[in-house]
Amino acid sequence: MIRRALFCLFTLGLASCATPQSPVSAQAAEPSPASAEVPAASASPAETSVERVAEAPPPPPVDFATARAQFVQDTAARYDIEPARIEATLAKAQFLDSVVAAMSRPAERVKPWSEYRTGFLTPARIEGGRKFMAQHRDELARVERQYGVPAEVIVSIIGVETSYGGFTGRHKVLDALYTLAFRYPRSGDPERAAYEHRREQFFRDELAQLFALGREENLDIASLTGSYAGAMGLGQFMPSSYREFAVDGDGDGRRDLFNSYSDVFASIANYFRKKGGERGGWVPGGPVVARAELQPGFAEFNPDTWTPDYTLADLAQRGYRPLDPVAPDATATLVSLEGSAGKQYWLGFQNYYAITRYNNSKMYAMAVHQLSQAIAGREIPSA
Repeated sequence: MIRRALFCLFTLGLASCATPQSPVSAQAAEPSPASAEVPAASASPAETSVERVAEAPPPPPVDFATARAQFVQDTAARYDIEPARIEATLAKAQFLDSVVAAMSRPAERVKPWSEYRTGFLTPARIEGGRKFMAQHRDELARVERQYGVPAEVIVSIIGVETSYGGFTGRHKVLDALYTLAFRYPRSGDPERAAYEHRREQFFRDELAQLFALGREENLDIASLTGSYAGAMGLGQFMPSSYREFAVDGDGDGRRDLFNSYSDVFASIANYFRKKGGERGGWVPGGPVVARAELQPGFAEFNPDTWTPDYTLADLAQRGYRPLDPVAPDATATLVSLEGSAGKQYWLGFQNYYAITRYNNSKMYAMAVHQLSQAIAGREIPSA
């Protein structure tokens, strides 16, 4: 649904929101697409890392003409689209230097949680979320009843991704995906070669899925606009996520993530419920996080993934104990953040994991959660 492949509105370097995530799998400039990821960097603070993925060596490079011709052939066969139609549409596509520059720009200084959080939880964003939720209260309540995903969580996602629809991206989606599918920037660093090849293949698949989406939803894909990673609509769905998770919430026979709030709300909720593979998605009524403390004498633990696989006993053996009430049979992951007054430790449960499926960043997930709490008028901890 909303997969991102690059820097998110506040997480430069992470692709956004509803994007298909790779096995590990939304931008101050633009919201990131849900499934665009950045490689884990051992030098970065654990709080900013994404789940790690093993990289296979990249195959030998293929020239553009050969790759483009193979793309047309494969897409035509896969989605039963006339090759001539694909060729005619690709003829309208342009390579955008701005997209390459945005994707390859050096990462900004890694911000600790205490600074990162302020970009999300601004008074204007909180008040904007409350007004947006009040404006769409009835429809959000209906979706919450149907899917079990709280209205404030849906609103928080839209607030983070597109400032409640105020900025959904200015790039032609076709151009952005065409650029990244065939000219994904290469750093020349051998250690990044496999990652960069994988990302190019990811965008090439998203470009193919854009053609399928256009046929299924009767969209003029050459006119669609979105982020520089190709994410679209109020929730910033990548084409594959749009195809898999978008829902016709208003019953008009279309899945419109650009103009129909009913479709947008239901689609985000559906994504939360269904995204997560065997682990599953959002659990209605379940907790998101609980505060914890690390007892003296124990080393800090930073899991490689956000899956909530650790029992309270497992975490106790590592020196962690919850400071909030937690069900004795709960399982969680451990989230470490650098707060303004020192380290913060949190237990992240299944619903925290569900938020990371939208954007594979622990700080993004915590920001979405705390913004949702602020929008709902609940007390939130200090940074």
